Amino acid sequence: MPEILPKLGILLPTRGLLLRDEAPSDAELVLRLARAVEDAGLDSVWVGDSLTAKPRLEPLATLAAIAARTERVRLGTAVLLMALRHPLLLAQTLGTVDLISGGRVIIAAGAGGAFNEEQQQEWRSVGVDSSRRAGRLVEMARIVKGLTSGETVSLAGRHFDLEPTAMLPRSPRPGGVPLLLACHGRSQVRDRQVRRAARWGDGVMSISDTPDEYARMVADFRALAVDLGRDAASLEAAMYLTVNLDPDHARAEAEAEEWLFGYYGANIWGTRWGPFGGADHVRDRIAQYAEAGAQTVIVRFASFQPERQLDTFLEHVAPSFQ
Repeated sequence: MPEILPKLGILLPTRGLLLRDEAPSDAELVLRLARAVEDAGLDSVWVGDSLTAKPRLEPLATLAAIAARTERVRLGTAVLLMALRHPLLLAQTLGTVDLISGGRVIIAAGAGGAFNEEQQQEWRSVGVDSSRRAGRLVEMARIVKGLTSGETVSLAGRHFDLEPTAMLPRSPRPGGVPLLLACHGRSQVRDRQVRRAARWGDGVMSISDTPDEYARMVADFRALAVDLGRDAASLEAAMYLTVNLDPDHARAEAEAEEWLFGYYGANIWGTRWGPFGGADHVRDRIAQYAEAGAQTVIVRFASFQPERQLDTFLEHVAPSFQ
């Protein structure tokens, strides 16, 4: 095990509810799982985001419901597609949910994809040019961070022209709602992502890096943050893993592939998903990312049986990191 144990979070199946039933009757499942995560002493629960490309429960409304059912766990998005929204409406919603939760919200955000027709249509549906989504994300980060921290914000940007504006409610925490920005060590725009996170984020999150790629990305992120005069020790590094827990490796892999195909319409990252298999394999992989610098590891179950997966994780994996 690593010298410093990572905090563990669970991604809740707000998309998984819809993979086999277009009109799910058990949204309560998400709330039950969130409560189980809190009762087990884990750090956080997380929800994904999409409007039409990958339908799911709306993330911030879901976090508000979870906030009313829990007392301690952090409530995160992994990841929020901020650029699909207007920054003032988003800031008001975030301030509200953070107030309801007593200051437990943490936003991981990314520019999002436009790699297939469904994703491109999603951007068109909200009137956003997908080719400008990264620049829009930066301006939104500046606006939302300022407004949720109680500042008066103005911006003459390429995407938003905001006169001096203040909003209530704001976050009950100094500095506003924490913002982690997506960075991928293997991305063609990796350096740009790292610079963006080092300047505007409160940390980073990756979803597809190997441990070696992740370690290099985190090291570069922290070094650049220091160069910018920031306290690198205060910035969080998170890693998002997709797992399937089953001692029968072939069975775990088969279910995970079926689930991922339903989720994305294709197995977009191949062997970069996983681990799939027994608890030892999953424990070892989490430990590798912790050694690479991950302070928080978020686990998504690529399974049509998330409650069984969570039970197995809590019994056979989580105790090694608590």
